Amino acid sequence: MHNARSMPERPSKRGGGHSRSPLYLGLPILLAAAAFAWGGGGDAEERTGAPAGTSDQRPSGPTAAKVERRADTPAGIYAHTGAGMLSPAVEGHRERIYVPNSESDTVSVIDPKKMKVVDTFPVGGLPHHVTPSHDLQTLYVNNTQGNSLTPIDPKTGERGEAIPVEDPYNLYFTPDGSSAIVVAERLQRLDFRDPETWKLQKSLAAGCAGVDHLDFSADGRRAVASCEFDGTLLLIDVRGRKVLDRIQLDHPGSKPVDVRLSPDGELFYVADEVANGVWKVDADGFRVKGFFKTGRGTHGLYPSRDAKVMYATNRLAGTVSVIDLERRKVKETWRVPGGASPDMGGVSADGELLWLSGRYNAEVYALDTDDGELRARIPVNAGAHGMLVWPQPGRYSLGHTGNMR
Repeated sequence: MHNARSMPERPSKRGGGHSRSPLYLGLPILLAAAAFAWGGGGDAEERTGAPAGTSDQRPSGPTAAKVERRADTPAGIYAHTGAGMLSPAVEGHRERIYVPNSESDTVSVIDPKKMKVVDTFPVGGLPHHVTPSHDLQTLYVNNTQGNSLTPIDPKTGERGEAIPVEDPYNLYFTPDGSSAIVVAERLQRLDFRDPETWKLQKSLAAGCAGVDHLDFSADGRRAVASCEFDGTLLLIDVRGRKVLDRIQLDHPGSKPVDVRLSPDGELFYVADEVANGVWKVDADGFRVKGFFKTGRGTHGLYPSRDAKVMYATNRLAGTVSVIDLERRKVKETWRVPGGASPDMGGVSADGELLWLSGRYNAEVYALDTDDGELRARIPVNAGAHGMLVWPQPGRYSLGHTGNMR
């Protein structure tokens, strides 16, 4: 249960390159249903032994990202999230960082130019993440025990009336924007809801302990979700709203958390805070293809603005691993000085800073993405967790703390 999510005791150059491109002034958001080749597929048996990957009922066919990579840039699925590529939809939005403090039931608001907290306000019980809506017009604080979402106007910072929603530990949106997916971790469900009215469309039993984070395939047909407390991954048919397959990760006590798709759409990277590294899962075959070590307590995964590297946060080691996405291995590791617990966050819109919450230190860090140098250390309230850096480049939001495409 959420109130039992314990805080474990903390043990004691060049980064991903990024361009400083001008403001993106492309066409407005256009998300036609035809852009996503939704697929079906039958239910697959639950697999609790060796990694799965042989189900005949899993969706087949190449990922759309292979075509997207050739048609756009080497950034592939992240071609629209480069430095400065802000959508016209975020014009007038305040440049702010929203930090949910899980142990304090508050949100701290940081002005990144002033490098200090400019506001703190109360929210519902146990806030874990702050999530941008699919259309980029509302930010939602996920109040897990409060069974509510607190909406924030990103232009004014004003909070709206709390929206009743059961157990919103995390929040995502289907790529076409037709459904919000409330990750009800305590209830072991994925609740598909209307993103306007929040009326329940379908409740999908995850059948695992601690369903947690997820990401979508390049074509939007499937998603891979992590189950933190039993070491499994789920393959989900997004349109059919059902679990197709499962993988039991081959590590004692495995705790998979954050999930992010590679730029070419070929792999899902999955952070594991007990295995202390990152799993590589084939996006087409849903099979584990490898694993590499990063650091103790690997938790969050964030691509750089040029999509050449991905930052993996190691909250028990106090480090950040820089993963070379072309070579698919760690190229260097940055240590946050002075003792730290880097957890979750995001890259600034210009790509120059990596902002991260300090989960066990009641603080926020700003690291230079060139060399990992600590640029700021800002005190916040206790339990700083899934914070949002806003605005973010991208055409639309898939949810979480700014998974943009």
